Amino acid sequence: MATTQLSLQILRPLPAAGQTCGRQSYSFQSRNSAIRTRRNMKWVLRLSLVDQNQPQSQSTGVDVKQLVDFLYDDLPHLFDDQGIDRTAYDELVKFRDPITKHDSISGYLFNIALLKNLFRPQFFLHWVKQTGTYEITTRWTMVMKFMLFPWKPELVFTGTSIMGINPQTGKFNSHSDFWDSIENNNYFSLEGLWNVVNQLRIYKTPDLETPKYQILKRTANYEVRKYSPFIVVETNGDKLSGSSGFNDVTGYIFGKNSTMEKIPMTTPVFTQANDAGLSKVSIQVVLPLEKDLSSLPNPNQETVSIRKVEGGIAAVDKFSGETRLRLLFVRKRKHCDHVLLKDGLKPKMGCLLARYNDPGRTWRFIMRNEVLIWLEEFSLE
Repeated sequence: MATTQLSLQILRPLPAAGQTCGRQSYSFQSRNSAIRTRRNMKWVLRLSLVDQNQPQSQSTGVDVKQLVDFLYDDLPHLFDDQGIDRTAYDELVKFRDPITKHDSISGYLFNIALLKNLFRPQFFLHWVKQTGTYEITTRWTMVMKFMLFPWKPELVFTGTSIMGINPQTGKFNSHSDFWDSIENNNYFSLEGLWNVVNQLRIYKTPDLETPKYQILKRTANYEVRKYSPFIVVETNGDKLSGSSGFNDVTGYIFGKNSTMEKIPMTTPVFTQANDAGLSKVSIQVVLPLEKDLSSLPNPNQETVSIRKVEGGIAAVDKFSGETRLRLLFVRKRKHCDHVLLKDGLKPKMGCLLARYNDPGRTWRFIMRNEVLIWLEEFSLE
């Protein structure tokens, strides 16, 4: 496949739109993903309507940089009322993802409309790059809620789209999606179908404020999230799955503070383990985002403190259950550590257990628990 050097001017800042995020300097490439990428590239070449190696002199002088800029402006409208500009695509554009295919712009637009009606998708564009003479690659995150189910499950897909350009028309003639969470991205992928079905399970997340984060990448084993800063009230606990200290931190938000202010409840409750043996833990309750350190009342108890968590990049594994929670957590933590190191990531010491539900009021099999591990660094490529 022909490749070209990428000009820095192409990666300009994104417009301030509600459904896009700023261009990030994240990069992530494991040995397995590199092999998978090479395999997927060959498949895209077979889909192309034109020879990607056709001499430039036979084309109409396609301005690929202009198309890159166009996608930065156009793709954020993928699922809003404006929609994408269909005139940028050949009538016989080939669209493929692991479970869907269409061979015309009409079919492609129908697929977008169907997703809008069934899933209420949010689309976040990370970057757009030229990756071949007549090829552009985008990286994105898509978060959807399936509206037909009463519990409205959240489905998350991250990946890349490889878009082929017809040198005769200067328009896009192929669009192939590759999901980070599966190995087989060829159509029709049973692995891809199972990936969708598996995300339809019930997790109960209370309708309360939570720390803000953006999902950068979702693999088969974990999500990579970028957390914004948040404030917690915390105290020491006795063990990972115990309740010691919980009443102290919840007492603070229920009015046991210097001004007797009652502060709205949030979720999750974090238990932070700072050592490999999980013997030193702290219980943390997240405070509303509207609060800042200067305006918060002081705790009445000396054992309770308030601090700001700076946020950052974390790997997160979601699971359900309450019985033998410590055993579940340790098993998940070990597995997550293993796959993170295998993928070339560097986890920081310690970890967090996030519990979103009241154990006395929620069935165990629909509880939402998470293992959260802060990462030293992460690059999205």
